[in-house]
Amino acid sequence: MVKLSDNMRGALMMMGAMTAFTLNDAAMKAVGEVAPLFQVLFLRGVITSILLLALTIYLRQLRGRLPQREWGLIALRSLAEVGAAWFFLTALFNLPIANVSAILQSLPLTVTLAGALFLGENVGWRRFVAILIGFVGVLMIIQPGGDEFTIHSVYALASVACVTVRDLAARRMNAAVPSVFISMVAAMSVTAFAGAGAVFVEWQPLDSSGILLVVASATFVIFGYIFSVSSMRVGEIGFVTPFRYTSLLVALILGAVIFGTFPDALTLLGAAIVVATGIFTLLRELRLRQAGPSVTPPTRP
Repeated sequence: MVKLSDNMRGALMMMGAMTAFTLNDAAMKAVGEVAPLFQVLFLRGVITSILLLALTIYLRQLRGRLPQREWGLIALRSLAEVGAAWFFLTALFNLPIANVSAILQSLPLTVTLAGALFLGENVGWRRFVAILIGFVGVLMIIQPGGDEFTIHSVYALASVACVTVRDLAARRMNAAVPSVFISMVAAMSVTAFAGAGAVFVEWQPLDSSGILLVVASATFVIFGYIFSVSSMRVGEIGFVTPFRYTSLLVALILGAVIFGTFPDALTLLGAAIVVATGIFTLLRELRLRQAGPSVTPPTRP
């Protein structure tokens, strides 16, 4: 029996995480065809919040006494999570899953750029050029002015902006604040938002398959979170992180097999550009961190 290295195990966990997150997207998109967004988001949120609360208690990571600064960052992150969930799922319910996933691959670029603009992180000219090229790839995906361009394409971009804010808030948090606790607060915030919205929509009855999709969606989210955290703790970040783009491949397969949609050539080319520049940005950041304090961006708290 071949023993896997830590990097290989980390890579497999990252691939599992991205597959789980994308399966969650597919389940939400499928059930969204028979029920309104707020209903689906609320039902999934209740299940996810309960599971995360149980996990937080089990790991003894439930926190009440935190500095005001940390609670402010948790609140900002949770608010951004709410916006990301609403914008992303609205786009997902109205666009092909592969297109939305391709736009989401620009996150490493937006987080790097935002870190330079708002946190004073050191970003050299090579990464700035990569970011600009990556944004050209995003434009090729959404194709402004084209027949496929709608307001929902803008919603997908808005979800990227919200996730960027979420990740920047996480960068500023003290490492002593448990990640599971942070995720639990965010999940409860999204659930509360969805519950408020669900009051004003007409709920639709769900058959056994619809209920199964909601439960599966919540389960995939939890496994995606666990695998993603584990992958970073097992393998080297530089080796493991590029495997996050597994989500795009899975989205392409699910879109074609389940939803009967497949991106056009321009969208695929744009996605390839975004992935390539994203990988370059991640690897470049890792190399700078390993080079020494003089050229290393500020470490995440």
